[in-house]
Amino acid sequence: MAASTLLLGGCASMSTNSVSSNVQKGSTFVIGTDAPMDAVTSLAVQVQSVTLSDGTTTTPSLISGTPTVDFARFNGLQTLLDMNSVPVGTYTSVTITLGSATLGYLDTTTTPPSIKTEAATLTTSSVTITLDKPLVVATASAPVGLRVDFDLKDSIAVDSSGNITGSVTPTFRVNTLKNDDDRAHIDEFVAAVTTVPTSTTEPASFVVQGPHGQQFTINTTSDTDWDGDASLSALTTSSIVLVAGKLDAATQTLDADEVAILSQTGFYADGQVTYVTPTTGAATSFDFYVRGVLPASTGVQLGDIAQVNLAGTEKYYIYWMRNPFTQFLFNSSGLLAGQHISVGGPATGAADATNVTVKRVILRNWGFNGTVVPGSQNQSNGTFQMQVTGFAGVLIPEKVTVYLGGNSDFRFGCDGFGNLTDGASIRVVGLLLKDPTTGNAILLGRHVDGDNFTDFNTSMY
Repeated sequence: MAASTLLLGGCASMSTNSVSSNVQKGSTFVIGTDAPMDAVTSLAVQVQSVTLSDGTTTTPSLISGTPTVDFARFNGLQTLLDMNSVPVGTYTSVTITLGSATLGYLDTTTTPPSIKTEAATLTTSSVTITLDKPLVVATASAPVGLRVDFDLKDSIAVDSSGNITGSVTPTFRVNTLKNDDDRAHIDEFVAAVTTVPTSTTEPASFVVQGPHGQQFTINTTSDTDWDGDASLSALTTSSIVLVAGKLDAATQTLDADEVAILSQTGFYADGQVTYVTPTTGAATSFDFYVRGVLPASTGVQLGDIAQVNLAGTEKYYIYWMRNPFTQFLFNSSGLLAGQHISVGGPATGAADATNVTVKRVILRNWGFNGTVVPGSQNQSNGTFQMQVTGFAGVLIPEKVTVYLGGNSDFRFGCDGFGNLTDGASIRVVGLLLKDPTTGNAILLGRHVDGDNFTDFNTSMY
């Protein structure tokens, strides 16, 4: 959470809290991410409030309303949770108050493995964290914020046999941010366009509404990358977009470095592919575990296993790959269990989760956790193999070859290729593709995280 902005590994609402008019205010934001845990598919928790304290006074909540956030949704990625104004001051702690929670997990005692959802029992509803550095909120200054990491592994209790008990002790890592910090980048913000740009010549702006009703202005420039068929002129009030970028220091809006159109007809859903029919050749349908959806009023709900029926006329795109040859890398023959995808189409085609029709399918980045296969490292070629674990590991049981390129980077305790030692625990954030020759899964790595990816490197700030 942050003064002016909130970054988080989930979605929530955004608006301006009311504060007495004679109190000077500054901007705050909150962003978020999560630490994954094997077999856990979701941990949805109602966030009742997030408040800052200077030891004497407490701010109004940085969160508008009481949104429910799935803290297992974003693995290795960050999203904007909320942005609000709070009284100026130097704040030393944050208190997060939580409501009801549900836990979704993969039950491997059934054949095939199934998704189960049950109420979680929180051992405490309120957590106070001393900030690593004081959060200084000032007038006429750039937004400051908080990065909130809900550590699933340290929070979810298991018994002596490793079975999930349903008990959750909320464990957060919270760090203060400035809007220009590297880790303040918003990797994925999904929202519906409400106001189209008045000009199709950049720089230009348009207004979006997020999953819980928040309004936000998106700024584009000549440096903004548009994915696939996306462009300013293509935006309509039926468009649902995926935006990446940073908060603007002057206007407290979002400066987009990348925009993709997920849907042009008012419906979108995203999640992980669980099954493809047929398993070889051009797919006629596929199932996926739903982690995100807009609007919430269709027959597709979070946590569903939705079935998408393919007519053969769908458009296929790869997020952040703007080469026209991407259609040969990802198409109906390139669908694979374990891929993180978005689908877009008419809301009328999503009235039933078992019979969804779409017009576009987009392959997106995801964080795959696992271990380095001994002896597989080839630094000269920039490749190694990993054994994927957790929920994705059930979907991808074979060893996966990881390809690294010039734009790949190493984070969170993994300083370079030399740290990829035999059996090392890592997370690779990237694109899962099907090798068109062998049919095997391959992974194009964008980020490689070390085994302390649950920690936040405050020395960068």
